[in-house]
This record gives sequence, C-alpha cells and structure tokens, in this order.
Amino acid sequence: MNFKKVISLFLIMVLTFAILSGCTGTKEQASKGQKVLRVSMALGESEWEVMKNKVFPIFEKENNVKIEAVQIEASDLITKLEAMHKAGKMEIDIITQDNMQLAQLVEKGLVEDLSEYRDMIPENVIKALIPVGEFNGKLYFMPYRPNVEINFYNEKKFNEYGIKPPTNWDELLKVAKTFKEKEGIGRVAIKGTLDGNTTVQLFEFIRQAGGDPLVLNDEGSIKAYTFLKKLWPYLSPDSKKADWNTMNKYLATESVYYGANWPFGVNVIVRDGGKKEIKAHAGFAGPVKKSKVLGGEVIGIPVGSPNKELAVKFMQFLMSKETQELLVTEMGWPSCRTDAYGKVEEWQKPYFEAVKEALKVSQPRPNVTYWDTVDKALNDAFREIVIEGKDVKATLDKYAKAIADAKK
Repeated sequence: MNFKKVISLFLIMVLTFAILSGCTGTKEQASKGQKVLRVSMALGESEWEVMKNKVFPIFEKENNVKIEAVQIEASDLITKLEAMHKAGKMEIDIITQDNMQLAQLVEKGLVEDLSEYRDMIPENVIKALIPVGEFNGKLYFMPYRPNVEINFYNEKKFNEYGIKPPTNWDELLKVAKTFKEKEGIGRVAIKGTLDGNTTVQLFEFIRQAGGDPLVLNDEGSIKAYTFLKKLWPYLSPDSKKADWNTMNKYLATESVYYGANWPFGVNVIVRDGGKKEIKAHAGFAGPVKKSKVLGGEVIGIPVGSPNKELAVKFMQFLMSKETQELLVTEMGWPSCRTDAYGKVEEWQKPYFEAVKEALKVSQPRPNVTYWDTVDKALNDAFREIVIEGKDVKATLDKYAKAIADAKK
C-alpha cells in the first residue's frame, strides 16, 4: 500500500469518526422517514449557532429532512473530498467553499457540473458573482456569500485631529503621518501577518496602481510595493499581527484608528462591543482606480453526493431572499442578492452602504492551480521590500520569475 493510499484511508477514518456521532441520529431520523443531508461549511462558533438555530430549521421543516453539519476548513476540503471520491464513499452532500479554493476541485473532478441548474440563480443575484463559479464554460458553483473588506475608522479620533478618512494613497500617507506625529505611535494598520490576510491587501494595492499580481514586476506592482515601503514607518506596530480576527480587537481597544477588515466586524465591534464611534467607508483609490478583492464562498455539490436532489433544493434555499436576509441581519454577512437588505437595522445601514460601494469595485482573485506559489511570492516580496527594506525592482523580478515558472 503506497503512502498516498494510506493518507487517503486515514482521512476517511477521521471524517467517518467526525460524523459518527450523527450516525445514531441518522438511523433514528431514517426510522422517522426523514432523509439526512450532510452539509460541509467552515464557520466560526457564533456562525454555526445562527445556522443551526435559525437557518437549518426552516429547510428541515419544509422538506422533512435532518441536516448534519460538518466543519471542514477550506484548506482541508479538497484532500478530504478526494479521499472519499477515490474510496467510492462520498459522505458529503453539499459544500460551501472559499472562492479561492475552487480550481483544484474542478481540475480533480470532485464537484458536479451545475450548468443545468443555472436558471435557479435568482434575478437579484449580483451578476459579477456568477463567473466566479464558471470553469471552461461550465457552471460548477453557485453564488452564496460574497465578501469584501471595508475600511473601519475611529470617527472620534479623526475629528480630534481634524482629519477625514482617506480617499486616495496621498491622503492615506497623510493620515498615517498625522497620527504618528500627534501620538508618537502609528495608528493606521494594514494586515502584515504574511499570509492570506496580507495577500488580500496586496492584491488591492497592486490593482489600484494598475498592476497584475500574477505578473508582479509590472509598473503597477512596482508602484504598489514602493508606496507600501514609504508608508510602513508610519503604521501601527500592530500591523505585523493584524489579521481578520485581531483587527477587530485593535480597532475596539483603540490601539488602531484605521484599518480594513471583513464586514462581520461590524457586529463584533459596534453591536457587541458598543463602539459606536467606529464607522466604515468603502476605502481609497490608488493612482489608477479603486479596487477591492471579492472574497467569500460559493456552493458546490460533490460528485457522488448521496442526496443530490435534496442538495440542489438546499442550494436554492441558501440563495433565497429569506435565507439571505437572515445571514445579513444575524451575521452581518454581505448578501449575494441586491434585495436582501430590507430587514437591516437602522444602525447597520451605513456599514452596509459601505459594503455595497466596496462590492461595486471588487474583483475576484484569479483561480489558478499554482495559487500557493502566487500567495508565497507576494508575501515574501512584502517582507523583503516593505519590512526589511530591500530593493523593489530586483526583489519583484525574483518573485515574478517564481510565478512565471509555476505557470509552466
């Protein structure tokens, strides 16, 4: 038995164990004439709470079905589905997956072609989300949960120093310098954890300057890294530790007055933390344009899904106005539909206006099979140029070659 086969069998055993607790319930549900739909998502604890208590029960009641939730991180999903697929024992009926982790699912033949269900996409779905799920002219994934970073700022501190949220790079540098000069420490943060968090922001800076992150040594990329090198000395020291989670904490505790993060931070900082002085806007433009990264998740159905027909119904349910309204109001998620903001509370409205504005200028990251190389190249270049002060052009040439080699 070769090593890969051993790993595959091990992963199946792990997943089987993970859902074992549901097996007894499964038998009980079967005795009641109910089917069981196994749904894979990667959610936080509070998000699962909303799904299990407010979203799933509606579908379960309407369809006399029991939903079993399976937590599989986006980075692990491909390996686990591949193991089940090779063993001829698919245990998952439907998945939601990070829109940056799709190419390998299609390339390895792990997800169904959903082209015949294209008409199920509601009219009010944001049109720009649909191509994210298309590969070689076929539709493999349905829109579900778009995401885009908005830029949070502490209005009280901005007013105190007579400054406004930046609308372009020059103003961003001025704001960062002002806070550093007034308080002796940087209060503007970018996500500098040298991982996927940093990659998102690098994509935005490069595209704002007209560059292509997959090329990396073009004029726009050079402008972006040059600007970040100039900005770095005026940033908050928390930038090195700022990610999707800690940025909320830094904003709420006022160690940072300006920083971008995903919209779920609205509920965390403002609703739960009571920090009403934290406002948000859609961000700033670079020398060429405004640009945001279109993140989020899409829906797919694994090849061999034991309950494909039911999975298709659940897919339609997740895109419905009723479900999307719940996700917006309860979790602060942006909606894939333009008509799902009707139940947003008054205090939430300005934040979702910022989200909508940011979505207008958002672009998905390219789904390429050599993504790991791109991700590493962008972050290594950031470390060497921005943090360590190395030459911009020479460093970008080195990492541009790494990306070009990975394309071959």
